Amino acid sequence: MNKELIINAAPSGVEIALLEDKKLVELHSEKADASFAVGDLYLGKVKKLIPGLNAAFIDVGFEKDAFLHYTDLSPYARSLLKFTQMSISDKSPDLFEFAKFNVEPEIVKTGKINEVLNGKPNILVQILKEPIAAKGPRLSCEISLPGRFVVITPFNDVVAVSKKIHSSDERRRLQKIVESIKHKNFGVIVRTAAEGKNTAELHEDLLTLVETWKTIQRNLKNAQPPAKILSEQDKTTSILRDLLNEDFNRIITNDKNIYSDTKTYIQKIAPNKAEIVSLHNNGLPIFDQYGISKQVKSSFGKTVNLNSGAYLIIEHTEALHVIDVNSGYKSVSNNQEENALETNMEAADEIARQLRLRDIGGIIVVDFIDMKLPDNKKKLQDAMEKYMLSDRAKHAVLPISKFGLMQITRQRMRPEVNINTAEICPSCNGTGKITSTFLLEDEIEKRLHYLVTHKHENLTILVHPIVYSHLTKGFFSNIRRTWQRKLKTPIKIKANSDYYFTEFKFFDANDEEIKF
Repeated sequence: MNKELIINAAPSGVEIALLEDKKLVELHSEKADASFAVGDLYLGKVKKLIPGLNAAFIDVGFEKDAFLHYTDLSPYARSLLKFTQMSISDKSPDLFEFAKFNVEPEIVKTGKINEVLNGKPNILVQILKEPIAAKGPRLSCEISLPGRFVVITPFNDVVAVSKKIHSSDERRRLQKIVESIKHKNFGVIVRTAAEGKNTAELHEDLLTLVETWKTIQRNLKNAQPPAKILSEQDKTTSILRDLLNEDFNRIITNDKNIYSDTKTYIQKIAPNKAEIVSLHNNGLPIFDQYGISKQVKSSFGKTVNLNSGAYLIIEHTEALHVIDVNSGYKSVSNNQEENALETNMEAADEIARQLRLRDIGGIIVVDFIDMKLPDNKKKLQDAMEKYMLSDRAKHAVLPISKFGLMQITRQRMRPEVNINTAEICPSCNGTGKITSTFLLEDEIEKRLHYLVTHKHENLTILVHPIVYSHLTKGFFSNIRRTWQRKLKTPIKIKANSDYYFTEFKFFDANDEEIKF
C-alpha cells in the first residue's frame, strides 16, 4: 500500500492528511492553542468524590472538571499518589532515583474511589479522552509513555509483547531483550513496530522514554494544580511514531520548520526513509495540489456517493450514529441478492474509511441493503472486519441482526471531525427565500438614480438572464425604456449567465465596473 502524509501549516494550526493509494483516509487538525489532547499529563486536584458513580471529578484547568472513574485509577494508584507528593515536595537539586522508589501495594478491582482518594489529594493524571460536546476530559491514572518500539508504564515490572507479532520465536526474542535492558519500576509493552529490531534500537527508544519520565519528575517540583506537566508530541510526530512503516513513501509539508523537524525525526527513527520528506513551495495551496480539498468536499456531508451510483446517508444523534446504505443505478446482474451483496461490499469499504476519516466513535448502526442468504451476511461481516483492520482505534463489529442491521462500536478519543461542505446560496444567504423581482427592480432604479445624479452617463447593467428578460420584455412595459425617460440617459441591459439570480452590476461608458 502506498501511504502519503500531507501537512498543511497555517497561522491557526496544522492540518494533516493521510492518503492510502491516493485516497484520503484520515484528517487530523491541531490548533495552535490546542490543549487537553489525548496523552497530555496534568497535575490535578480532586474536587469532588461521587461514591454512587465510584468516580471523582478532577480540576485540570478545563472549564468543566474532568472525570476519573475507579476503573481508570490503575492498580498502582497509591504508588502514583506517593510519587506525585514526593516529586512536588522534593527540595533536593537532583531528582530522587526512581529505581529505589518503594512501590505501594496494588488496589483491589472492586474497591471504592473514596478509599483511595480520601482527603482530595493532588494527583498526576493523563488525558484519556478529549473534551467532547458539554463533557470535560476523561482521565486515567494508568500512566503510559509511548515510544517508537516500546511503551513504558511506571510502577510495575511487567514485560508484554504485542499480540500482533505472530511469530512465537520473535516474541520470545523481544521478551528476553527487553527484560535484560529495562529499568526497575518500569513495565514495558513491546509494540508491533519492534519486530525484527535489534537490542541497540530498543535500548535507545527505552532510554528516551526514561528521560521523559525524569522530565515529568522535574516538572512536578513545586507545581501547583491545575498544571500541565507534559504535552503529548505534536500530531505530526505522533502519527509518524505510530504509522511509519515500509509502505510510507512520501511526506510533504509547506512549512520549513515542520519540514526540518520531521526530517530530523525520521533520520533518528528510520534513517533509510529520510529522503521521503519534501518541502512544498510551488505557490499552489498544498491541499489543492494533491487533491485533498476536493476529496474533503466529496467525503463530508450527510450524503456520500459511491462509484456504483449507490450512496450512504450518515446521520448523527447524541447517543449513536446511523448509516443507511441505498442501492445505485448500476447492476452487476439480474439477481437481486447478488446486486445487494455487491453494493453492500462497496458500502462496507467506504464506511470503514468514513469512520476513520471523520473519527466517528461510540455506537454506529448500519442499515445495509437486505440480503436473505446467511452466507452473504457472513461475507459482509468478514469484509467489514477486514476493511477496519487498518483502523488504529479499538473497535468491534457484530454480526448482522435479523433486521438487517450491523452494529459497530469504535473507541471515541476526541471530538468527531465535522466539516461543513455546504456553501451558503449567494441569492438567498441561506434563508431559502430571495428578494421579490419587484423589490429588485426598485433597488436597481435607486442605484441608477444615484449614479446619474453623480454625473454617470451611458450606463450598462449586467444581470441574470431571467432578470434580463423581465426588465426588457414588451414594448410598452419595457422597464429599461421607462428608466431612460425618467433619468434622461441611455441605459443598456445585458444578460450574464454566470451571475446568481439577484446579482447585478453597473458599468460606465468605458466598460469599467462602478463600485458602490
